[in-house]
Amino acid sequence: MEKRKFTELGLTPELLKAVDKMGFEEASPIQTAVIPLILAGRDLVGQSSTGSGKTCAFAIPAVQLADPAVKQTQVLILCPTRELALQVAEEVAKLTLFKRGIRELPVFGGQAYDRQLRGLAAGVQIVIGTPGRVLDHLERGTLKLDALKLLILDEADRMLDMGFRDDIERVVQAAPEQRQLLFFSATMPPPIRAMIKRYSNDPEMVKIESLAQNAPQVEQVYFEVERRSKLEALTRLIDVHDFRYGIVFCSTKVMVDELDEALHTRGYAVDRLHGDMAQAQRDRVMSKFRDRKFEFLIATDVAARGLDVDDLEVVFNFDLPNDAEDYTHRIGRTGRAGKSGRAFTFVCGREIYKMQFMIRMAKLKIRRERIPSIDQVEEARENVFFEKIRATLEGGKFEKQDRMIDRLIEQGYAPTDISSALIHLLRDGEPGKPAAPAATIDTPPPYQTPDFRDEPPARSPFPPHREKRSRDFAPPAAPAGRWMRRTGNEEGFTTIAFNVGRAHGVTPADIVGKIAGVTRLTAKAIGAIDLLDQESYVDVSDENLDLVVHKMPGVMMRGVRLQVRRVDAPVA
Repeated sequence: MEKRKFTELGLTPELLKAVDKMGFEEASPIQTAVIPLILAGRDLVGQSSTGSGKTCAFAIPAVQLADPAVKQTQVLILCPTRELALQVAEEVAKLTLFKRGIRELPVFGGQAYDRQLRGLAAGVQIVIGTPGRVLDHLERGTLKLDALKLLILDEADRMLDMGFRDDIERVVQAAPEQRQLLFFSATMPPPIRAMIKRYSNDPEMVKIESLAQNAPQVEQVYFEVERRSKLEALTRLIDVHDFRYGIVFCSTKVMVDELDEALHTRGYAVDRLHGDMAQAQRDRVMSKFRDRKFEFLIATDVAARGLDVDDLEVVFNFDLPNDAEDYTHRIGRTGRAGKSGRAFTFVCGREIYKMQFMIRMAKLKIRRERIPSIDQVEEARENVFFEKIRATLEGGKFEKQDRMIDRLIEQGYAPTDISSALIHLLRDGEPGKPAAPAATIDTPPPYQTPDFRDEPPARSPFPPHREKRSRDFAPPAAPAGRWMRRTGNEEGFTTIAFNVGRAHGVTPADIVGKIAGVTRLTAKAIGAIDLLDQESYVDVSDENLDLVVHKMPGVMMRGVRLQVRRVDAPVA
């Protein structure tokens, strides 16, 4: 379907101004198709994939149809998850910027009733919520639908999958008969068709082809790997492509937690998202991810449902999704707005048959490849570093060091050796200590087959190019009588204490990896580390002290929420 400008869709000046402020130049295919139909009062069934712009497709006409003079609920939007409800509420808020008097309110489980009750009592025109909490308010009498004009079911198939069918039907039955009903769904299983037939009035059917199946800008690849080698495969792919912004999907909450811990230990800037986390924490994680304050979000399907993020470089399916539609939803989060994106999927054991079935049934354009070897990762790392040096030389924005270089040449050192020593130091080397080749940094041998059958599990705490070393990893000796602390003795460093220690299963590598992953500091920022049973002492450079003290509190380590305090008095 052809795209049209928003000015051609019958929108009011207030809505056109809001859309322009949001940066949209033209409507997407789903928006072009459904906005005029909704404004004309038609019941509608919209079928489109993630990333097609369907939120604004129903939110724009919903705002236009709402009457600011009527302080009652006129639009009700049902969403499967709290995250999606919040996302829709945010979009509605942006669209009401120039239409004074229109208020929106998200209502969902996990949030205190007080705020929702106050908002409903004050009078809101647009309510966005999950089926369970909306039904709860209807039964309490705190939400009334007497003035309802528009009822929207967003991601209807997902709501049914999550067991909300009875709740949805009770909400629809509570709405006035003359209301306008909109269904938006990626798929049309029989239960959805039955609801459409039962509750809709001659609905208009609009179907937009799946982005993931038809967009060449999404490069899709799968890899056959052993389950125990998935972590190593993931880090190699990240390193060889130098990815800096993406989502990693796991099938279970436990796997999300384990992968978050493992990647933090390896020095990657990651965070997690799943249903067992407190709502406030989930909101913080999503806000930080949108602001690119960390690199990779590790999430379950349900938790990430409705997460609207632009410019993702890659989506990893760490665990194979349940079906082709879930796969489509996942990879639809990259390659948006005409930009290129990549989707990598790990398949192990008999899952290969499931993968082949998905490819055949959904006509997926996905190819099989081999995991990069250690040599390929090393070559990619060197290429990135080479380009940085070349760009610096071409830019000419560096301070000349002719006098120092002349002194070294006068002492008999060759210019090539001087350059090699400087490059070694720049790559976190230590003076007087030769750099270890990549294949010897406690990593498994190069891959012999794409399924890793001959390869032992990964043991290195950090991938080679993100290695974070402490100057003293050894735990303190514990002689009888008095403990002699190693921290607090180095000039230019200040000692801080964490509320975790050996009793929690914490190692020095865990501490360094967590600090590096959260703050992205280099090895020079971290000094000696001492582990006690219940707490740990860490030396941090004075110039980076405030950053660590500000960023680390509240971060989870081995199931403990970190507390940080300064230790100003050294122990002799």
